[in-house]
Amino acid sequence: ALERAYQRTAPTTRDEEWRFTDLTPLYQLAFGPAQPAAAPTGTQLAGFQVSEAEVTLAFVDGRFAPALSRLGPATGVTAQSLASAIQTEPDRLRGALGALAPVDERAFCAVNTAWFADGALVHVGRNQAATAPVHLLFVSTQDEVAVHPRVLVRLEEGAQATVIEDYVALAGGAYLVNAVTEIDIAAGARLRHVRMQRESLAAFHIGSCTARVARDARLDSVSVALGARISRLDLDVEQAGEGAEIHLDGLALIGARQLADTHSRVDHAMPHGTSRQLHKCVAGGNAHGVFNGKILVRRGAQQTDSAQQSRNLLLAPRAHVDAKPQLEIYADDVKAAHGATVGQLDADALFYLRSRGIDEHTA
Repeated sequence: ALERAYQRTAPTTRDEEWRFTDLTPLYQLAFGPAQPAAAPTGTQLAGFQVSEAEVTLAFVDGRFAPALSRLGPATGVTAQSLASAIQTEPDRLRGALGALAPVDERAFCAVNTAWFADGALVHVGRNQAATAPVHLLFVSTQDEVAVHPRVLVRLEEGAQATVIEDYVALAGGAYLVNAVTEIDIAAGARLRHVRMQRESLAAFHIGSCTARVARDARLDSVSVALGARISRLDLDVEQAGEGAEIHLDGLALIGARQLADTHSRVDHAMPHGTSRQLHKCVAGGNAHGVFNGKILVRRGAQQTDSAQQSRNLLLAPRAHVDAKPQLEIYADDVKAAHGATVGQLDADALFYLRSRGIDEHTA
């Protein structure tokens, strides 16, 4: 992976996949590795807890924090530190860790693969159902550092689970989180994956999530971007078996000078697949939202039913959104549709509220 990282140049706006996202502010800074520091207290993290979760794995500046984690008693699911699993159960990871992450295509993904120190492993056994959500909490506490968290989620045949992947900040300055997630869903399994990004407003967040969905399996994905000066999520989902269902929902809620970029790719490689995607962006101030969604229907993937929508709302005159939905179809018996809208607040609706005594800001 390190060789791949050295071979690839850092992405710039001259690259088609990055033409709306200028990483110059990131490249102008120098980040080092996170240093050992006092762990935050449970009180400091109280606002980030998920009360429904029976299992919480907490990571501070990329390192597992056992004192802040809760490891039971959820049934049907194994959740542990990835660094620990590499040492104690290498056979469980062989052929899985690194199998989906596109290190040949993405420089940031290759850097994560080369330099990650720890992360989370979530494994659900055959026909097992996790009784409550699994919460993976990644906390940044230091400025001017780069961390590379890693997540591996594996569901065996017939398994069911909900995983919440949560990136939060106690630091207020600039730092880099370069995260990679791999998700492998076996036949007949069902996963609900929620990804929340609420970093410092001066931070940089680069995320890659790659999922493989087997026969008759289902993925429900929700991604939310609230924080970071510049954030980018590459979401790639492969329909690897007939009858698989893929549902992707996304929201970017940004203001000031934030930039939030979501690039998604749904690869229908087998027949009888279904996918639905709805991405929304609400931009205020001088914020810039980007959505690039691609649906690929391969030759032979007949009876595919796929639809994608991008809906965007501008709250200020200088806010803007670039939306680029794409279809690439090589089969002839398919249903595929896409659309994008960008608009402002409805002037008639505002007038209606103000004419009834509501002030402009509240309206």
